[in-house]
Amino acid sequence: MFLEIEHVVIRYPGSATARAAVESVSLTLQPGEIGVLIGPSGCGKTSLLRAIAGLERIESGRVAIGGQALSAVSPQGERVHLPPERRQIGMVFQDYALFPHLSVADNVAFGIAHLGRQDRQRRVTEMLDLVGLGSVAERYPHQLSGGQQQRIALARALAPQPRLLLLDEPFSNLDVDLRERLAQEVRAILKQASTTALLVTHDQMEAFAVGDVIGVMQHGRLEQWDDAYHLYHRPATRFVADFIGHGVFTPAQIVSAADGPVVRTPLGDLADIAECPLPNAYPGGECEVLLRADDIVHDDASPVKARIERKAFRGSEFLYTLRLASGEQVLAHVPSHHDHSLGEWIGIRPEVDHVVTFPREAAA
Repeated sequence: MFLEIEHVVIRYPGSATARAAVESVSLTLQPGEIGVLIGPSGCGKTSLLRAIAGLERIESGRVAIGGQALSAVSPQGERVHLPPERRQIGMVFQDYALFPHLSVADNVAFGIAHLGRQDRQRRVTEMLDLVGLGSVAERYPHQLSGGQQQRIALARALAPQPRLLLLDEPFSNLDVDLRERLAQEVRAILKQASTTALLVTHDQMEAFAVGDVIGVMQHGRLEQWDDAYHLYHRPATRFVADFIGHGVFTPAQIVSAADGPVVRTPLGDLADIAECPLPNAYPGGECEVLLRADDIVHDDASPVKARIERKAFRGSEFLYTLRLASGEQVLAHVPSHHDHSLGEWIGIRPEVDHVVTFPREAAA
């Protein structure tokens, strides 16, 4: 392992009896891997990033890079806290923090003043070429677009060859289309530079575009640390299931059948439940099943009908909010040339490749 976070607790002064900002979080990153922390505002993701950088002290646990403890508190109370300037960690902030009075080249060179002149110039040229902005070396930050400024901030952070790069909401000041494109560019740059990085965002599309592994946080706890596929299709907790993607929880019952257990739902039986609990895992087999919008298929021939309550145009598709005759609500992605009216009844059927169930009492 390269980055190791072990049972880290962060509690701010004056809140000894309050809930911790970060509560016993553990995660690891391999060399060259890109991790992302995502979650609602106040969930602790930025506090954890600041602790890794050395800007916050931990109450307990351990932060290490390459086996070297940067922050640690032993059970006996012995403390280690390496100051930020000795951690060899780069940071990219949401406001870029470029120096307006310095040229682009001088901004990139700022953190490598210890190098000789020729080596410094060589490194600046290398970094600007890496981010595709070698042609703007003599310009000033105010002469660049937001996306260009972000890439210059990235080049400046990479110039000293940090052991780890931390990015705090780096795309939040950009418009939606530019955010998605720049997220993909930043991933390509980090991979080309073989840089290990940890990014914080509140946008799951950014997380999916950048991260090799993604952590979902809530109330200071890390709910799941996994790749995007498993976060979406195999959420570890109800919160992760609700936070990632579009879906609803529908009352269901796991029952025994001739060919094995099935999940009985208002839309019909779901049989592919190899990774689901057995019927006796829930009282009476009663549970709730997660139904994603892409689990529901529009099929006029289906005997199951649902009424369109809301629809949101997404270009190639609509996101329909549907109400079954039995009262349950489901979501469905429907090709946009199927433009049905609000209040219209349409046929739907489940096509669920990953059946995920949770205890019914968790709905409360």
